[in-house]
Amino acid sequence: MSCRGTVWPFIVLAIFVGGSSSNAQEPRIESARQAVTRGAFDAAFELYEEILSDDGLESSEREAIAIELSRLLRRVGRYEEALDRLESRGQGGNGLQLERARTLTALGRVGPAEETLEEILVSRSSVGLEARYELARLQLRRGEVGEGRSNLYRLIDAYNESAELSSAELLVVGHACRVLGIENPQLFKDALKAYDQAIATDPSSVEARIAVAELFLEKYDSMQAREDLSAALQVDPASPDAHLALARILHFEGSPAAMSEARTALEVNGNHVGSRVFLAELLLELEDYDEAEAESLRALDVDPVNLEALSRLAAAHYLRGSHEEFEAVEERVLGINPRFAGFYNLMADACVRNRFYHQAVGFAQRALEVEPLSWRGYGLLGLNQLRVGKIEEGRRNLETAFEGDPYNVWIKNTLDLVDTWDDFRSAASERFEFLAHSGEHGLLAPYALALAEEAYEELSLRYEIQPPTPIRLEFYEVDADFSVRTIGLAGMGALGVCFGEVVAQDSPRARPRGTFNWGSTLWHEIAHSFTLAASEHHVPRWLTEGLSVLEERRARTGWGDDIGPRFLSAWRDGKLLSMEKLNNGFVRPSFPEQIGLSYLQASYVCELIERDFGFEAILGLLHGYRDGKSTEQAFAEVLDLELAVFDERFEGYLEERFSSSRAALGAKPDEPGEGEEGEESADKVAPPVVVRSGAPSLEALAETAAERPGHFPTQMAYGSALIEVGENESAVPVLEHAKELFPEYADAGSAYHLLAKIHRENQVPLKEARELEAIVAINENDFESRLRLGEVLTAIGDEAGAAAVLDEAIYVFPYDSRLFSLLAEAQSSLNRTAEVVAARQALVALDPVDRAGALFDLSRALHDDERPSAAMDAVLRTLELAPTYEPAQRLLLELHRAGSSAAQPDVAIELRGTAPSANEDGRIDG
Repeated sequence: MSCRGTVWPFIVLAIFVGGSSSNAQEPRIESARQAVTRGAFDAAFELYEEILSDDGLESSEREAIAIELSRLLRRVGRYEEALDRLESRGQGGNGLQLERARTLTALGRVGPAEETLEEILVSRSSVGLEARYELARLQLRRGEVGEGRSNLYRLIDAYNESAELSSAELLVVGHACRVLGIENPQLFKDALKAYDQAIATDPSSVEARIAVAELFLEKYDSMQAREDLSAALQVDPASPDAHLALARILHFEGSPAAMSEARTALEVNGNHVGSRVFLAELLLELEDYDEAEAESLRALDVDPVNLEALSRLAAAHYLRGSHEEFEAVEERVLGINPRFAGFYNLMADACVRNRFYHQAVGFAQRALEVEPLSWRGYGLLGLNQLRVGKIEEGRRNLETAFEGDPYNVWIKNTLDLVDTWDDFRSAASERFEFLAHSGEHGLLAPYALALAEEAYEELSLRYEIQPPTPIRLEFYEVDADFSVRTIGLAGMGALGVCFGEVVAQDSPRARPRGTFNWGSTLWHEIAHSFTLAASEHHVPRWLTEGLSVLEERRARTGWGDDIGPRFLSAWRDGKLLSMEKLNNGFVRPSFPEQIGLSYLQASYVCELIERDFGFEAILGLLHGYRDGKSTEQAFAEVLDLELAVFDERFEGYLEERFSSSRAALGAKPDEPGEGEEGEESADKVAPPVVVRSGAPSLEALAETAAERPGHFPTQMAYGSALIEVGENESAVPVLEHAKELFPEYADAGSAYHLLAKIHRENQVPLKEARELEAIVAINENDFESRLRLGEVLTAIGDEAGAAAVLDEAIYVFPYDSRLFSLLAEAQSSLNRTAEVVAARQALVALDPVDRAGALFDLSRALHDDERPSAAMDAVLRTLELAPTYEPAQRLLLELHRAGSSAAQPDVAIELRGTAPSANEDGRIDG
């Protein structure tokens, strides 16, 4: 590949046609170009006009300047003025006519543009290759695929036959290779080669650098795309095309700056069709269909036959439920280009982003009907078939997509993931199919299926609907695999996803212990199946996520997001979103924590609606969305409230519930309260305190705590410092006071944790249990506190309480054998034989060092649960590992005597034979 390192500090807008300008005008020409680079367009226009007024200019020089001026007019969106100036110059040379054709194309006047290009090609001019590319674009735009591709191949022939091409010619050769990559993916490499040569020939070619960036972004390499685009912006920082390309990169990377970057392009060119189309796409993702329609129409005002703009307009109609309007636009698109697969691919993609997965399958199929070489269509079809549970069909279509475009990283990653499913095992219940890697399947399947069935039972009663079954549950022990399942790339950051009939999520092994509750995540995702079904997938993001978090909290004490310092500080600082903008917090967050805050805010919105209007109001909203209502309409009809009035009501709800905790965090950083200095950060609730050289003295902390009795971080700092120096008894009242100030805070290092530690050291189990119970009632992820609470409750004789809390610990981290040993003992003391069996089976599934001992304990539990056949299997497996283990031999004899001689084989033969293996799901059933 050619060098990409050299970047010139200026821009050349035009490749001159004819001779150079006179020496007298060269300074003005250079000044005009520099003005363009700075974005000083008015000054540039004035300079160009002055140059053109020079009667001494030769005709070739005048035409070259006229071309530069026309390109500048197009750059800032003054297309009609550019065309008028070109028309006023008469026929002109071929360079001027090429500029005219490009301007006509920008205005959607395809017929006149094509006529002009045909005339240029007949004359065999120096801009012939560029004209041929523009003609091919128009032919492909009309669906004349054979003619368009034929012209593109002629560009490649010209490249192969010519010893030297200009940068502009190399650029269109690269474009040709990129388009023809649909027939031969190796041409993508040739496209990159041509672009690199164009840059090497003219390092100021912004268009070539943008093309390279776009090519890499198409192949999911945003890092390389960003590098090349950065070079383009160095050359021309005011280029609207470059800013649009950057917006696309930012969108790919999930940055909230994508929309503002597109608007930056529009500040230069308010008629920039590509930016209008891109904004429409972003607004569709935000579920703001009215604004998406408006942006599409603004684009169509400039170019009435722009297929991309028409596609976004159609998507806005469809997603809003305006199917007649959608069909009218669809007919219009197919009338322009009956082979435009991009329309249906866009519709499939828009459906995915708005949770219409079955519809996405249908649109992808339509894309392949109009263009059998649409590898993107095959990819979208395969991905969405996987999302709706059509696994084998999806795999086949993904393989076809990859054969056609082996540089598509998303498809490759997904196929690699699907290949790993060969190592997965499955188990089924009445309504669910569970899949996980064989190494953890046996442990997780019983608990996952039982919880899923419980969720389905409860939620079907609550939402008065039963989603289609079976629902496929996929658990991934590697978070990157789950991310690939969802977005095709690693690094998604979420815990689970629901496609309706398919749920995928991290397994408890995918994340560090104590950071993730897989049970609450599973409940959350299953809840999505109900809100999707109740609204026929029209539920907005804020409502489906808010309800899922709310259902977590209803399912188990401590589950679901809880109020924390970040939420309280965001509320205090005015960073929570209004109902009108709440969806933006999920899709276009303006700061990193906003997504998590929006989940919690939406759950409290749902909580308030249910409290004040009843759950029937929640159902009413879901049904309103199903019927095509907007949020404003749904709130007016169901709650009889305007959104602004509801915002005020929600503010009052937060005040009612959390105002004291918010006050305990202190004033907003730039708004000190009475007698206070501004706080550093409400997120820093209890900074680590060590009383040593350089740290505040204990006396200073005591003085500050006395001065600020209502400030939670100060009280925590003082209490922690007292513990650090061994003054535990003095720390107790300080920490108790901290709890009163902010009772919802139970993260690691909280007052609850510190008090539990003190009571444990003082051997006061009842007080320790009280603190631990408070922790687990708030913090869903705290495994160690649950385990310790189980130990304490067992020690004080509360086996039922111990069993309950240890059961909950399974949903945090089930890979600790201490958990199931304690649970088995607690359940045994309660004479719950079936539960003892489950705990013993889990211990066997953990593959302990003393596997024979674990199998023997399981055999005894199965015997106690009156499951003699399963007990026999387990004891035989024990003796296979430890043939001389006498307790197992005695149990085997007991089991043998209890059964009929006909039903049981000879003992000696069984002892020498091969023990039966576990059932397929890893469990040993009677």
